[in-house]
Amino acid sequence: MARIVLGIGTAHSPLLTIDASLWSERGKDDLRREQIFLTDGRVLSYAQLNAEVGGQYADRATAETFVRQALAAQRSLDRLAREITQVNPDILVIVGDDQEELFSRSHMPAFAIYTGEQIVMHPKNEVSPNLPEWYRRANQGYLMDSAHQHPAAPRISVALVSKLIAAGVDVSIASKVEDPRAAGFGHAYGFVIDRLLGRRPVPIVPIMLNTYFPPNVPTPRRCYEVGGKLAAAIAELPADMRVCVLASGGLTHFATDEQFDRRMLEAMRAHDAQTLMAVPPEALRSGNSEILNWIMVAGAMESLDLTQVDYEPVFRTPAGTGIGLGFCIWSPR
Repeated sequence: MARIVLGIGTAHSPLLTIDASLWSERGKDDLRREQIFLTDGRVLSYAQLNAEVGGQYADRATAETFVRQALAAQRSLDRLAREITQVNPDILVIVGDDQEELFSRSHMPAFAIYTGEQIVMHPKNEVSPNLPEWYRRANQGYLMDSAHQHPAAPRISVALVSKLIAAGVDVSIASKVEDPRAAGFGHAYGFVIDRLLGRRPVPIVPIMLNTYFPPNVPTPRRCYEVGGKLAAAIAELPADMRVCVLASGGLTHFATDEQFDRRMLEAMRAHDAQTLMAVPPEALRSGNSEILNWIMVAGAMESLDLTQVDYEPVFRTPAGTGIGLGFCIWSPR
């Protein structure tokens, strides 16, 4: 029987791939945002948000704070990378979201598993050569500077699809990257391969959620339930293998909601399924939606406990735009 020997939750923000000196450049993009989705369901422009909060985060949106938070975040990533290396899983299941990288809005499944032989990254820097410098550097950290390849786990993926279908999860599949310049894997997967695996050839099962694009975004309840079914499907695999399940993305962004993030992390620590399943869907739109990846992984962690939680609430602007950077480890009891 296969068994889950490790759970990981990690942010994959561009801030984690660029120098702290460029964080303020990333923040300049926030000033132009006309739609910032809040966890209370409202949508405000940057100007409206700043008028509401009165620039109260100005003392936290400083170069000194960015340097401190960048160092703390990299230490957390080092810890996650060491944990994966020490556990030495046979398979890494990555639950992430696809943001029009492999899929497009003309075909956007709610749940999909990749069953191909090779993960092939979408070379965004080649396709869009005039991106800002911070964006190009971020794409290097996402392995989206060229069509990098990494081994997948097709037999395991096919088995998991069959077991999930039998368990009532109507999961879609993708089986090949035809032309990576047109469509390939994105940041949720490349960041993990580069930063946490160090590009070591650990076979990956990519699970892709549509968190960003209504109307077929799964609810928090459904994501948690599917996480439990995923854990059961892994346990039914015939091979004796060690599996790591990883959530890539989050937490709240593009308006950082520290209270909301901490409530989610505490619910995961407490195995509080009711709190996680009861999150209003309207709280999880735009960047906030990547919390669904974490909720799905939390649903798979019934036999593991959250033993390490690092959290950095980043405020890039006086209005409080930024991201909640979360890094977690679930370990077997």
